[in-house]
Amino acid sequence: MFTGIVEELGHVVGLDAGEDSARLTVHGAVVTTDAVHGASISVNGVCLTVVEHGDEEFTVDVMAETLRRSSLGALVPGARVNLERAMPANGRFGGHVVQGHVDGTATITHRTPGDRWEVVGFTLPPALSRYVVEKGSITVDGVSLTVASVDDTSFTVSLIPTTLDLTTLGHKGVGDPVNLEVDVIAKYVERLMSQQGRDAAAYPLVVAQEDHS
Repeated sequence: MFTGIVEELGHVVGLDAGEDSARLTVHGAVVTTDAVHGASISVNGVCLTVVEHGDEEFTVDVMAETLRRSSLGALVPGARVNLERAMPANGRFGGHVVQGHVDGTATITHRTPGDRWEVVGFTLPPALSRYVVEKGSITVDGVSLTVASVDDTSFTVSLIPTTLDLTTLGHKGVGDPVNLEVDVIAKYVERLMSQQGRDAAAYPLVVAQEDHS
């Protein structure tokens, strides 16, 4: 599990693509300080498992499902990536509950600079729009952010200087892809509510009627 607080801005060293998988090697001086085989590292919001590490680099395998749902397959050597190690049991929640399970991708629609901040707009896939609410949490390329505004097809966030300087979101332009993970709590609530509706339909409440005969 992660919190969406990026630890460092790494870069891709190599991408070896297969027919339905890929092997990705990333440079990350901070996240490799205590890396071990089998450790989890979030790369642009995707939870991946370390299979090799050393010399400030680590290698992960990316399966077909991940390539289909995320933008990792579009990475090239030199591309910047957001990196975060899995949160330890005694760690501090700096953002929100992030699983590293990408729900889909979006693209940047516009950037509006402010004094020392910037409003950035994104497309919103129809299948995810019901999980995104104003002032709610969303993960964009592994970054925990607060939704500033939202409608059925788009949403915006406001980025502070630290986020602009230390994550990919400060370096991407209009049309660039990003990975999205919606708040998992919203998905669980939806699932529970729909199950309650099915149970109520299958097992209607029988109200005993008093016999006046």
